[in-house]
Amino acid sequence: MDILSAATMLFLIMDPLGNLPIFISILKHIEPKRRRIILVRELFVALVILLAFLFGGQNILNFLHIAPETLSISGGIILFIIAIRMIFPQPGGVTGLAAGEEPYIVPMAIPMIAGPSVMASLLLLSSQEPDRIWDWAAALLIAWSASFFVLMFNNFFHKLLGEKGLKAVERLMGLLLVMISTQMFLDGLKDFIG
Repeated sequence: MDILSAATMLFLIMDPLGNLPIFISILKHIEPKRRRIILVRELFVALVILLAFLFGGQNILNFLHIAPETLSISGGIILFIIAIRMIFPQPGGVTGLAAGEEPYIVPMAIPMIAGPSVMASLLLLSSQEPDRIWDWAAALLIAWSASFFVLMFNNFFHKLLGEKGLKAVERLMGLLLVMISTQMFLDGLKDFIG
């Protein structure tokens, strides 16, 4: 996998367009000036957490005695489930915050940006090709920067796409993620059998 493919996969998993309505809902009771500060803070917290996970991922795998094939197969399954939920979203609230309450780390930084599926993907990348860790860091920075752009200009994307457009984009991203997760699963299975 090259840097751009990895960045695309991470961007699809971060799903900033799919999370856009949720972010808007969380921040709607907060002053407009404060919204940007909160978004920047949450995005940087998520980046620090993801970089720590990327660089410490191999140590976690070694400590838990998990083989890369196991991670690839389980990561593919998790991504597949996430993708199915993107295509067929579940009703109900996700934040648990009172109106006007300012989010801090949860739920915006974790799990909406730095979610378990992004962490699992970073673990997978760093364990399959640990000598390319700086490539994976570059891919993460590209995906994070694209997510940063989308979320910082949330009003523009919300007006441009509307609610239905955002849902359509999320479902399209889900379809792409189904293909990526299936390939990840098959690669892990091939490595396990071979």
